[in-house]
Amino acid sequence: MADEPITPYDDLPLLPPPSEVFESVEVYRALGKAKASLAELKGRLPVIPNPLMLINTLVLQEARDSSSIENIFTTSDKLYRAFSSSSAGVDPATKEVLRYREALWNAHLSLEAGEKLDRDLIVTIFQKITGKEEGVREVQNYIGNAFTTIYTPPSPGKILDSKLDNLIEYIEAKNGVDPLIKLAIIHYQFEAIHPFTDGNGRTGRILNVVYLTQNDLLEWPVLYLSKYILDNKPEYYRLLKSVTENSEWSKWILFILKAIDETSLFTLRKVNAIYDLFNQTKELIQREDKTIYSYELMEALFSQPYVKIGVLVDRGIASRNTASKYLRRLIELGVLSASSEGRDTLYLNTRLYELLSKGVASAQ
Repeated sequence: MADEPITPYDDLPLLPPPSEVFESVEVYRALGKAKASLAELKGRLPVIPNPLMLINTLVLQEARDSSSIENIFTTSDKLYRAFSSSSAGVDPATKEVLRYREALWNAHLSLEAGEKLDRDLIVTIFQKITGKEEGVREVQNYIGNAFTTIYTPPSPGKILDSKLDNLIEYIEAKNGVDPLIKLAIIHYQFEAIHPFTDGNGRTGRILNVVYLTQNDLLEWPVLYLSKYILDNKPEYYRLLKSVTENSEWSKWILFILKAIDETSLFTLRKVNAIYDLFNQTKELIQREDKTIYSYELMEALFSQPYVKIGVLVDRGIASRNTASKYLRRLIELGVLSASSEGRDTLYLNTRLYELLSKGVASAQ
């Protein structure tokens, strides 16, 4: 790499790296575990009757944790309230996290519609995350703090463009490398290129998830990968640095494969817990008050932790007066609790919120 951190890493090697850097028994053993866990998650996802139950719950948690890695903090409660409410009083950090969710979902829909995972899509992800209209950076970035530069990515212009073009070619190439190993290589290279003035980490983590759906390893972009990175943040940055300084690809790839393995199992437990809670709640309502039960109501209660009268009206479940009666009855049954957000009354699915915010034990 460059001799000093302050010097742009213009000699960042093009992809692919030599195959011998990751062809080892240890890597292939880890690859087998990661693929099995991811396949189990993919096979389980169809039990969820409506993908929005996961998109508006797990993806928002992924958005929150991915943003936390970049020191953008909000709480689960603020996030879910802002997503459900029409109130204008949303703080800047929460708005950024909501933009992440939108960028992830829109990227997935674009790929599903046949678009390529190319430079245009990557720029669109960045713009949606940051709210900026600029494209690939035209100025030099310095990564570190006010006192110390720890890394300087390739210089803007022809050098940066050539590195980014090479990355896109590698993403599209059918080169016989397993997609999970390619994901690890792509993620390092994107972060090393650092093509934008801001939001590179979040953009890179969205690329991870939509790359999996593009390669048919997941149907929906619900892998909760940022949680593992956040839980192992020092190791994540140390291993990125070791690739840059020592071409230590093997340990980096092992880290990403372990992240995929453990995150797949974690997300699987979340999916199972949501499914179990959905059925428990359905049985409770059917047993205690069949007059308010409908499958459409159940979907509304589980599409996000907070619901309001307008959601039931807009979905054709009930008139405003009837919807109000339904929600009050659900409070009596212990399914919901009510609170105010600006002019809105929000009704919280308390056990779903607890499940998403504090783990899966509460729904077991």
